Amino acid sequence: MPWWPFGSSKESNSSKGDGSRSPVSWTSSLNRTDWDHYKDPSNWIQTVLVTTTVVVSLQIYRSYLRRIPGTVYVRPSFYRRRSLFGHVTSVGDGDNFHLFHTPGGRLTGWGWLRRVPSKKVELKNRTIPIRLAGIDAPEGAHFGRPAQPFSTDSLAWLSNYILGKKVRAKIYKRDQYDRVVATVYVRHFLFRRDVGLEMLKCGMATTYEAKSGVEYGGLEAEYKAAEATAKAKKLGIWSGKPEHFESPRDYKTRMNASEVS
Repeated sequence: MPWWPFGSSKESNSSKGDGSRSPVSWTSSLNRTDWDHYKDPSNWIQTVLVTTTVVVSLQIYRSYLRRIPGTVYVRPSFYRRRSLFGHVTSVGDGDNFHLFHTPGGRLTGWGWLRRVPSKKVELKNRTIPIRLAGIDAPEGAHFGRPAQPFSTDSLAWLSNYILGKKVRAKIYKRDQYDRVVATVYVRHFLFRRDVGLEMLKCGMATTYEAKSGVEYGGLEAEYKAAEATAKAKKLGIWSGKPEHFESPRDYKTRMNASEVS
């Protein structure tokens, strides 16, 4: 007769006779790791693949698909390694403009799912000022200074060439005015054109003159040749008498000297 009224001798004997299970304390069972579970690749390979996919996707987004709203948001590692694709929203002078960054272009919905702002209030603090590398256009009227000859022609030419169009800017550095210095490309009639080079060919700018820090993006020889050709043909700013010509650099030097004195 069993000493416990709710048990049976049969159950008690079967428990005693089960040699496949050994008693394990409750504390030990909590700390025990079932390593056999991890030996089977099907139990962990899916987790590794999902984690890797998420990490890689985040890196691609941060490097290529994240919209950059201004110069200060361009990471230093991007210069000379990345290009910026976007929409030209305004042209401020003959050698600079504002770019609304649209990473991925139409593939990521820009122009059909995602709208590019057009109003000034919508664009405020959301564009990147771009300075064309390697060229210098005639100076417009700024800060009480008179405009240079052909400054309005240069501005009109650049506006007609890129305003409202999609461009790609190969970026090099950030200048003292918080602009991104870049070689800019735009498509015209299915051909990709270097905007700065085209300006030089038309006599709408000179090559940039400075003692140091000039950025040509490896295109100095090509730019100098285009300038020389336009000068020989007396195009644009070269159409007047040589003795009356004043380059944008000479103009700025003269203005700075007159203001100091």
